[in-house]
Amino acid sequence: MTVNPSDERALRLPRDFALIAVGLDVAMFVISTVVLLTRFTPDVEQIRSAYAQPEVWITMLAGLAVPWTLSAVLAWSHARNALERLGAANVALAHDARLRFGTVWALVVAFSYYGLTPLFFKIRTLFMLGGRFEEFSGYSPYLGMGAAMLVQSVVQLAVLVLGIWLAARLALSRSRGQDVAVRAPEDAAFEVSGAPPRRAVVWLIAALFASMQLWSSLAVSNWLFRSDDNTLRLLLTLLLPWLAAFALAFWGAWLGTRAGISPARPFRAVAVSVSAFVLVQVTSLVIAIAWFFLAYTSSMRMSNALGAIGATVALALVYAALVVVITRAVTRRFYRRYL
Repeated sequence: MTVNPSDERALRLPRDFALIAVGLDVAMFVISTVVLLTRFTPDVEQIRSAYAQPEVWITMLAGLAVPWTLSAVLAWSHARNALERLGAANVALAHDARLRFGTVWALVVAFSYYGLTPLFFKIRTLFMLGGRFEEFSGYSPYLGMGAAMLVQSVVQLAVLVLGIWLAARLALSRSRGQDVAVRAPEDAAFEVSGAPPRRAVVWLIAALFASMQLWSSLAVSNWLFRSDDNTLRLLLTLLLPWLAAFALAFWGAWLGTRAGISPARPFRAVAVSVSAFVLVQVTSLVIAIAWFFLAYTSSMRMSNALGAIGATVALALVYAALVVVITRAVTRRFYRRYL
């Protein structure tokens, strides 16, 4: 069947939205970094020396990979969801969807970089050593610093999610409220940017799960190795869990779907990934606590390094199995009506 050129362009909208979302964020990061390193300030040499260290870039890019992945996933999901529910012909009515989406998202990114980030930096300075929190309360500033960073993460996450939603909503506004019976919504589910429903679901689940795993690894790395300058250890701490999480979540999601799944329903995939990640963390924590409690109260005491290594390997294998099993079960639960 011949595809109308406007419909074909509409079918590429999920990919284009994702590229626009990530591209604008990366561009803003590059511009901000160049300005920071080239401006004439008294502390510019200190900043340049800090940025010259590989571990600074590794940690920074690892932290940025999470919001970049999330923005790409959500942008792709909004466009894909519109195609599946409204059809390509209706979505094609929004001829300037890419321009609208890019304009709104650029404003959100600029607000995040030049509004929220400086504001939260000033707030964090209050909780640093010798700051006002320590001066007036007399308590260690680490508790306040942790709370401030948690609030910052929650606020920035809310801005990202709402910003992508608003950008997609305004971009696709002309697609709603009209009925163009050229192509049924179900047809688009199999043709969007060469991504069949099953592949789209699996990739969404794995990418989002891996990004959350990377965020967790980054938090653990900052907690255990606050002044770590070992580049190799930092790479292994962040890269290996991220790759393993992606592969395991991909496998679990693949087992939880079937070749004939239709449609993709991308926001169900997002819900699957978040739910599976939370369940895996909670279950792993319970198992780890029970393991160490039994080891402490019985003859299984880990009195040497070999025993500790064995326990760590065993827990890692249990964690890997949980990722596959729980992701498969949650995927089947959310997609059972489409299998």
